[in-house]
Amino acid sequence: METLRIAFFCWESLYSVRVGGLAAAATNLAESLAKEHEVHFFTPGLKTQKKVTEKNDVFYHRCRPSGSNIVEYCKNMSLQMVDDYLIEEKRGKFDALHFHDWHPTEALHLLQDRPTVVTLHSTQYGRNGNNFGDWWEFKEISGKEWYAALISKKITTISEALKEEAMWLYNIPEWKIKVVPNGIHPEKFYMEVNAGEVKKDYGVDPLAPLVFYMGRLVYQKGPDLLLDAVPKIFDYQSNARFLFAGDGDMRSYLEHKAKINGGYVRFLGYLPDMEFVRLLNAVDLVVIPSRNEPFGLVLLEAWSAKKGVVATDVGGLSENIDNFENGIKVDVSPESIARGVNQVINDPEYLKKMGEKGWKKLSKFRWETISNKLVETYKSEISGI
Repeated sequence: METLRIAFFCWESLYSVRVGGLAAAATNLAESLAKEHEVHFFTPGLKTQKKVTEKNDVFYHRCRPSGSNIVEYCKNMSLQMVDDYLIEEKRGKFDALHFHDWHPTEALHLLQDRPTVVTLHSTQYGRNGNNFGDWWEFKEISGKEWYAALISKKITTISEALKEEAMWLYNIPEWKIKVVPNGIHPEKFYMEVNAGEVKKDYGVDPLAPLVFYMGRLVYQKGPDLLLDAVPKIFDYQSNARFLFAGDGDMRSYLEHKAKINGGYVRFLGYLPDMEFVRLLNAVDLVVIPSRNEPFGLVLLEAWSAKKGVVATDVGGLSENIDNFENGIKVDVSPESIARGVNQVINDPEYLKKMGEKGWKKLSKFRWETISNKLVETYKSEISGI
Protein backbone atom coordinates (compact mmCIF):
# COMPACT_ATOMS: atom_id res chain seq x y z
CA MET A 1 0.00 0.00 0.00
CA GLU A 2 1.25 3.47 -0.89
CA THR A 3 2.02 5.45 2.24
CA LEU A 4 0.27 8.82 2.36
CA ARG A 5 1.24 11.87 4.39
CA ILE A 6 -1.96 13.22 5.93
CA ALA A 7 -2.67 16.39 7.94
CA PHE A 8 -5.68 16.60 10.28
CA PHE A 9 -7.07 19.94 11.45
CA CYS A 10 -9.48 19.60 14.38
CA TRP A 11 -10.31 21.75 17.39
CA GLU A 12 -10.34 18.82 19.79
CA SER A 13 -8.69 15.47 20.43
CA LEU A 14 -8.67 12.83 23.14
CA TYR A 15 -5.20 13.91 24.28
CA SER A 16 -5.52 17.67 24.66
CA VAL A 17 -8.64 19.85 24.44
CA ARG A 18 -11.69 17.57 24.57
CA VAL A 19 -15.18 18.96 24.04
CA GLY A 20 -17.52 16.29 22.68
CA GLY A 21 -17.81 13.26 20.43
CA LEU A 22 -15.68 14.83 17.70
CA ALA A 23 -12.59 14.28 19.87
CA ALA A 24 -13.10 10.52 19.88
CA ALA A 25 -14.07 10.34 16.21
CA ALA A 26 -11.11 12.34 14.89
CA THR A 27 -8.55 10.78 17.23
CA ASN A 28 -9.57 7.19 16.57
CA LEU A 29 -9.67 7.83 12.83
CA ALA A 30 -6.19 9.37 12.93
CA GLU A 31 -4.81 6.43 14.90
CA SER A 32 -6.36 3.93 12.52
CA LEU A 33 -4.89 5.74 9.51
CA ALA A 34 -1.51 5.93 11.23
CA LYS A 35 -1.15 2.16 11.14
CA GLU A 36 -0.41 2.46 7.41
CA HIS A 37 0.20 6.16 6.82
CA GLU A 38 1.97 9.19 8.32
CA VAL A 39 -0.55 11.35 10.17
CA HIS A 40 -0.01 14.82 11.65
CA PHE A 41 -2.79 16.19 13.88
CA PHE A 42 -2.99 19.99 14.23
CA THR A 43 -5.07 20.89 17.29
CA PRO A 44 -5.18 23.10 20.39
CA GLY A 45 -3.23 21.95 23.42
CA LEU A 46 -3.12 22.52 27.15
CA LYS A 47 -0.51 24.80 28.71
CA THR A 48 1.22 21.87 30.38
CA GLN A 49 1.60 19.89 27.15
CA LYS A 50 4.51 19.79 24.73
CA LYS A 51 4.18 21.70 21.49
CA VAL A 52 4.88 18.62 19.34
CA THR A 53 4.54 15.04 20.50
CA GLU A 54 3.82 11.57 19.18
CA LYS A 55 1.14 9.28 20.59
CA ASN A 56 -0.05 6.00 19.10
CA ASP A 57 1.90 6.76 15.91
CA VAL A 58 0.14 10.12 15.38
CA PHE A 59 2.17 13.35 15.49
CA TYR A 60 0.34 16.07 17.44
CA HIS A 61 1.10 19.74 16.78
CA ARG A 62 -0.51 21.79 19.53
CA CYS A 63 -1.31 25.50 19.37
CA ARG A 64 -2.50 27.84 22.13
CA PRO A 65 -5.59 29.71 20.85
CA SER A 66 -7.36 32.59 22.54
CA GLY A 67 -10.52 34.57 21.84
CA SER A 68 -13.44 36.27 23.52
CA ASN A 69 -15.96 33.92 21.87
CA ILE A 70 -15.92 30.66 19.95
CA VAL A 71 -15.69 32.35 16.54
CA GLU A 72 -12.68 34.47 17.50
CA TYR A 73 -11.09 31.50 19.29
CA CYS A 74 -11.37 29.32 16.17
CA LYS A 75 -10.01 32.06 13.91
CA ASN A 76 -6.97 32.46 16.14
CA MET A 77 -6.62 28.68 16.34
CA SER A 78 -6.74 28.37 12.55
CA LEU A 79 -4.00 30.96 12.03
CA GLN A 80 -1.75 29.18 14.52
CA MET A 81 -2.51 25.83 12.88
CA VAL A 82 -1.41 27.19 9.51
CA ASP A 83 1.88 28.44 10.99
CA ASP A 84 2.52 24.99 12.48
CA TYR A 85 1.51 23.26 9.26
CA LEU A 86 3.85 25.37 7.10
CA ILE A 87 6.76 24.48 9.37
CA GLU A 88 5.97 20.78 9.01
CA GLU A 89 5.34 21.06 5.27
CA LYS A 90 8.97 22.08 4.81
CA ARG A 91 9.91 18.57 5.94
CA GLY A 92 7.77 16.91 3.28
CA LYS A 93 4.75 17.37 1.04
CA PHE A 94 1.33 16.33 2.36
CA ASP A 95 -0.89 14.16 0.16
CA ALA A 96 -4.16 15.14 1.86
CA LEU A 97 -5.31 17.86 4.25
CA HIS A 98 -8.36 16.80 6.25
CA PHE A 99 -10.42 19.47 8.05
CA HIS A 100 -13.07 18.54 10.62
CA ASP A 101 -16.20 20.69 10.90
CA TRP A 102 -16.28 24.48 10.62
CA HIS A 103 -13.75 25.34 13.32
CA PRO A 104 -10.60 25.38 11.10
CA THR A 105 -12.27 27.17 8.15
CA GLU A 106 -9.74 30.04 8.16
CA ALA A 107 -6.96 27.45 7.94
CA LEU A 108 -8.74 25.80 5.02
CA HIS A 109 -9.03 29.20 3.34
CA LEU A 110 -5.29 29.81 3.59
CA LEU A 111 -4.41 26.29 2.45
CA GLN A 112 -7.13 25.81 -0.17
CA ASP A 113 -4.67 25.35 -3.04
CA ARG A 114 -3.63 22.01 -1.46
CA PRO A 115 -5.57 18.70 -1.73
CA THR A 116 -8.30 19.30 0.85
CA VAL A 117 -11.13 17.26 2.37
CA VAL A 118 -13.72 18.60 4.80
CA THR A 119 -15.77 16.29 7.00
CA LEU A 120 -19.02 17.73 8.29
CA HIS A 121 -19.81 15.96 11.56
CA SER A 122 -22.95 18.09 11.99
CA THR A 123 -24.31 21.48 10.92
CA GLN A 124 -25.14 24.57 12.94
CA TYR A 125 -28.73 24.26 11.76
CA GLY A 126 -28.88 20.66 12.90
CA ARG A 127 -27.40 21.49 16.29
CA ASN A 128 -29.90 24.28 16.94
CA GLY A 129 -32.74 24.02 14.44
CA ASN A 130 -33.98 27.41 13.27
CA ASN A 131 -34.51 28.66 16.83
CA PHE A 132 -31.48 30.97 16.67
CA GLY A 133 -31.90 32.39 13.18
CA ASP A 134 -31.19 35.96 14.36
CA TRP A 135 -28.33 35.04 16.64
CA TRP A 136 -25.08 36.43 15.21
CA GLU A 137 -23.09 33.34 16.15
CA PHE A 138 -25.56 31.04 14.38
CA LYS A 139 -25.21 33.04 11.17
CA GLU A 140 -21.43 33.35 11.46
CA ILE A 141 -20.88 29.61 11.97
CA SER A 142 -23.37 28.66 9.26
CA GLY A 143 -21.51 30.97 6.89
CA LYS A 144 -18.23 29.28 7.68
CA GLU A 145 -19.78 25.86 7.01
CA TRP A 146 -21.02 27.09 3.64
CA TYR A 147 -17.63 28.56 2.76
CA ALA A 148 -15.73 25.44 3.82
CA ALA A 149 -18.02 23.32 1.64
CA LEU A 150 -17.53 25.72 -1.26
CA ILE A 151 -13.72 25.81 -1.34
CA SER A 152 -12.84 22.25 -0.27
CA LYS A 153 -11.95 19.76 -2.97
CA LYS A 154 -14.08 17.02 -1.40
CA ILE A 155 -16.68 16.77 1.37
CA THR A 156 -17.60 13.79 3.49
CA THR A 157 -20.41 13.42 5.99
CA ILE A 158 -20.96 10.79 8.65
CA SER A 159 -24.45 9.73 7.53
CA GLU A 160 -26.82 9.88 4.57
CA ALA A 161 -29.13 12.11 6.61
CA LEU A 162 -26.36 14.64 7.20
CA LYS A 163 -25.38 14.48 3.53
CA GLU A 164 -28.91 15.39 2.50
CA GLU A 165 -29.07 18.13 5.13
CA ALA A 166 -25.77 19.67 4.01
CA MET A 167 -26.71 19.53 0.31
CA TRP A 168 -30.01 21.25 1.10
CA LEU A 169 -28.47 23.92 3.33
CA TYR A 170 -25.41 24.78 1.26
CA ASN A 171 -26.35 23.79 -2.30
CA ILE A 172 -23.56 21.21 -2.49
CA PRO A 173 -23.49 19.20 -5.72
CA GLU A 174 -23.81 15.46 -5.18
CA TRP A 175 -20.58 14.66 -7.05
CA LYS A 176 -18.61 16.54 -4.42
CA ILE A 177 -19.96 14.85 -1.30
CA LYS A 178 -19.98 11.27 -0.03
CA VAL A 179 -20.73 9.40 3.19
CA VAL A 180 -17.96 7.96 5.35
CA PRO A 181 -19.52 6.99 8.70
CA ASN A 182 -17.94 7.12 12.13
CA GLY A 183 -16.41 4.00 13.61
CA ILE A 184 -15.76 2.19 16.87
CA HIS A 185 -13.30 -0.05 18.66
CA PRO A 186 -15.92 -2.27 20.33
CA GLU A 187 -13.46 -3.89 22.72
CA LYS A 188 -12.83 -0.52 24.39
CA PHE A 189 -16.44 -0.36 25.58
CA TYR A 190 -16.96 -3.92 26.77
CA MET A 191 -16.13 -5.07 30.28
CA GLU A 192 -17.18 -8.01 32.42
CA VAL A 193 -18.81 -6.52 35.51
CA ASN A 194 -21.03 -7.52 38.41
CA ALA A 195 -24.00 -5.38 37.45
CA GLY A 196 -25.58 -5.57 40.90
CA GLU A 197 -22.39 -4.36 42.61
CA VAL A 198 -22.01 -1.48 40.17
CA LYS A 199 -25.64 -0.47 40.68
CA LYS A 200 -25.15 -0.44 44.45
CA ASP A 201 -22.17 1.87 44.00
CA TYR A 202 -24.59 4.36 42.46
CA GLY A 203 -27.27 3.89 45.08
CA VAL A 204 -29.44 1.69 42.88
CA ASP A 205 -31.02 -1.57 44.04
CA PRO A 206 -29.36 -4.48 42.16
CA LEU A 207 -32.77 -5.68 40.94
CA ALA A 208 -34.02 -2.26 39.83
CA PRO A 209 -34.11 -1.57 36.07
CA LEU A 210 -31.43 1.06 35.36
CA VAL A 211 -31.91 3.42 32.41
CA PHE A 212 -28.84 5.29 31.15
CA TYR A 213 -28.38 8.54 29.22
CA MET A 214 -24.85 9.34 28.01
CA GLY A 215 -23.88 12.49 26.17
CA ARG A 216 -23.81 16.25 26.31
CA LEU A 217 -26.65 17.91 28.21
CA VAL A 218 -27.66 20.22 25.36
CA TYR A 219 -30.85 20.89 23.45
CA GLN A 220 -29.79 18.90 20.37
CA LYS A 221 -29.30 15.70 22.41
CA GLY A 222 -32.74 15.91 24.05
CA PRO A 223 -31.96 15.06 27.70
CA ASP A 224 -34.99 17.13 28.70
CA LEU A 225 -37.20 14.85 26.59
CA LEU A 226 -36.03 11.81 28.53
CA LEU A 227 -36.42 13.66 31.83
CA ASP A 228 -40.01 14.55 30.89
CA ALA A 229 -40.60 10.89 30.06
CA VAL A 230 -39.37 9.70 33.47
CA PRO A 231 -42.70 10.13 35.35
CA LYS A 232 -44.53 8.12 32.67
CA ILE A 233 -41.93 5.36 32.92
CA PHE A 234 -42.01 5.50 36.70
CA ASP A 235 -45.79 5.11 36.68
CA TYR A 236 -45.33 1.87 34.74
CA GLN A 237 -42.24 0.59 36.58
CA SER A 238 -41.97 2.24 39.99
CA ASN A 239 -38.53 0.90 40.87
CA ALA A 240 -36.87 2.14 37.66
CA ARG A 241 -33.90 4.44 38.16
CA PHE A 242 -32.20 6.85 35.77
CA LEU A 243 -28.58 8.00 35.46
CA PHE A 244 -27.41 10.83 33.20
CA ALA A 245 -23.68 10.91 32.37
CA GLY A 246 -22.34 14.06 30.73
CA ASP A 247 -22.41 17.81 31.09
CA GLY A 248 -23.64 20.84 29.20
CA ASP A 249 -25.51 24.11 29.39
CA MET A 250 -28.81 22.43 30.33
CA ARG A 251 -27.46 20.67 33.42
CA SER A 252 -28.59 23.12 36.11
CA TYR A 253 -32.07 23.34 34.59
CA LEU A 254 -32.35 19.55 34.37
CA GLU A 255 -31.11 19.01 37.92
CA HIS A 256 -33.62 21.51 39.28
CA LYS A 257 -36.45 19.87 37.37
CA ALA A 258 -35.36 16.39 38.50
CA LYS A 259 -35.51 17.47 42.16
CA ILE A 260 -39.10 18.61 41.68
CA ASN A 261 -40.10 15.31 40.07
CA GLY A 262 -38.50 13.02 42.66
CA GLY A 263 -35.24 11.38 43.64
CA TYR A 264 -35.05 8.60 41.05
CA VAL A 265 -32.84 10.58 38.66
CA ARG A 266 -29.14 11.35 39.17
CA PHE A 267 -26.78 13.52 37.13
CA LEU A 268 -23.20 12.27 37.23
CA GLY A 269 -21.34 14.81 35.10
CA TYR A 270 -18.37 13.58 33.08
CA LEU A 271 -17.08 10.18 34.15
CA PRO A 272 -13.51 8.92 33.74
CA ASP A 273 -13.32 6.64 30.72
CA MET A 274 -12.91 3.39 32.65
CA GLU A 275 -15.69 4.23 35.08
CA PHE A 276 -17.96 5.16 32.18
CA VAL A 277 -17.33 1.75 30.58
CA ARG A 278 -17.89 0.00 33.92
CA LEU A 279 -21.25 1.71 34.38
CA LEU A 280 -22.29 1.24 30.75
CA ASN A 281 -21.85 -2.51 31.09
CA ALA A 282 -24.00 -2.58 34.24
CA VAL A 283 -27.08 -0.68 33.04
CA ASP A 284 -30.15 -2.38 31.63
CA LEU A 285 -31.12 0.05 28.87
CA VAL A 286 -29.57 2.99 27.01
CA VAL A 287 -31.87 5.78 25.84
CA ILE A 288 -30.78 8.20 23.10
CA PRO A 289 -33.45 10.96 22.94
CA SER A 290 -31.78 13.27 20.39
CA ARG A 291 -33.73 15.92 18.51
CA ASN A 292 -31.04 15.82 15.82
CA GLU A 293 -28.30 13.20 15.51
CA PRO A 294 -25.97 13.28 12.49
CA PHE A 295 -24.56 9.88 13.44
CA GLY A 296 -24.76 8.89 17.09
CA LEU A 297 -21.51 7.39 18.39
CA VAL A 298 -23.31 6.57 21.64
CA LEU A 299 -25.32 3.98 19.70
CA LEU A 300 -22.13 2.13 18.74
CA GLU A 301 -20.87 2.41 22.31
CA ALA A 302 -24.10 0.92 23.65
CA TRP A 303 -23.93 -1.93 21.13
CA SER A 304 -20.29 -2.52 22.07
CA ALA A 305 -21.51 -3.24 25.61
CA LYS A 306 -24.30 -5.41 24.14
CA LYS A 307 -27.00 -3.11 25.48
CA GLY A 308 -30.52 -2.66 24.22
CA VAL A 309 -31.33 0.81 22.97
CA VAL A 310 -34.37 3.05 22.71
CA ALA A 311 -33.58 5.95 20.38
CA THR A 312 -35.38 8.69 18.52
CA ASP A 313 -36.05 8.06 14.84
CA VAL A 314 -33.72 10.76 13.52
CA GLY A 315 -30.57 11.04 11.41
CA GLY A 316 -27.90 8.39 11.81
CA LEU A 317 -29.88 6.66 14.56
CA SER A 318 -32.72 6.05 12.14
CA GLU A 319 -30.34 4.80 9.44
CA ASN A 320 -28.44 2.36 11.61
CA ILE A 321 -31.09 0.89 13.93
CA ASP A 322 -33.20 -1.99 12.63
CA ASN A 323 -36.42 -1.41 14.51
CA PHE A 324 -37.26 -4.04 17.14
CA GLU A 325 -34.14 -5.98 16.11
CA ASN A 326 -31.18 -4.13 17.61
CA GLY A 327 -33.09 -1.20 19.05
CA ILE A 328 -36.44 0.52 19.26
CA LYS A 329 -37.07 3.74 17.33
CA VAL A 330 -39.44 6.31 18.80
CA ASP A 331 -40.74 9.75 17.94
CA VAL A 332 -39.11 12.89 19.31
CA SER A 333 -41.45 13.34 22.26
CA PRO A 334 -41.51 12.37 25.95
CA GLU A 335 -44.67 10.31 25.41
CA SER A 336 -43.14 8.22 22.62
CA ILE A 337 -39.86 7.77 24.51
CA ALA A 338 -41.78 6.55 27.55
CA ARG A 339 -43.79 4.09 25.46
CA GLY A 340 -40.61 2.72 23.93
CA VAL A 341 -38.93 2.26 27.29
CA ASN A 342 -42.03 0.70 28.83
CA GLN A 343 -42.19 -1.85 26.02
CA VAL A 344 -38.89 -3.41 27.08
CA ILE A 345 -38.02 -2.33 30.61
CA ASN A 346 -39.50 -5.48 32.16
CA ASP A 347 -38.15 -7.86 29.53
CA PRO A 348 -34.43 -8.48 30.23
CA GLU A 349 -34.24 -11.35 27.73
CA TYR A 350 -35.49 -9.14 24.91
CA LEU A 351 -33.06 -6.40 25.92
CA LYS A 352 -30.23 -8.93 25.86
CA LYS A 353 -31.16 -10.13 22.38
CA MET A 354 -31.34 -6.57 21.06
CA GLY A 355 -27.91 -5.82 22.49
CA GLU A 356 -26.38 -8.96 20.97
CA LYS A 357 -27.81 -8.15 17.56
CA GLY A 358 -26.44 -4.63 17.81
CA TRP A 359 -23.01 -6.00 18.69
CA LYS A 360 -23.06 -8.19 15.57
CA LYS A 361 -23.75 -5.15 13.40
CA LEU A 362 -20.59 -3.41 14.60
CA SER A 363 -18.40 -5.25 12.09
CA LYS A 364 -19.29 -2.65 9.43
CA PHE A 365 -18.30 0.20 11.74
CA ARG A 366 -14.82 -0.87 12.85
CA TRP A 367 -12.32 1.96 12.45
CA GLU A 368 -10.11 -0.18 10.21
CA THR A 369 -12.97 -0.43 7.71
CA ILE A 370 -13.81 3.26 7.96
CA SER A 371 -10.21 4.44 7.51
CA ASN A 372 -9.86 2.33 4.37
CA LYS A 373 -12.93 4.06 2.91
CA LEU A 374 -11.38 7.41 3.67
CA VAL A 375 -8.09 6.48 2.03
CA GLU A 376 -10.08 5.61 -1.08
CA THR A 377 -11.54 9.12 -0.93
CA TYR A 378 -8.10 10.68 -0.59
CA LYS A 379 -6.75 8.73 -3.54
CA SER A 380 -9.71 8.94 -5.90
CA GLU A 381 -10.69 12.54 -5.28
CA ILE A 382 -7.46 14.24 -4.22
CA SER A 383 -4.57 12.64 -6.12
CA GLY A 384 -3.39 14.81 -8.95
CA ILE A 385 -5.23 17.94 -7.88
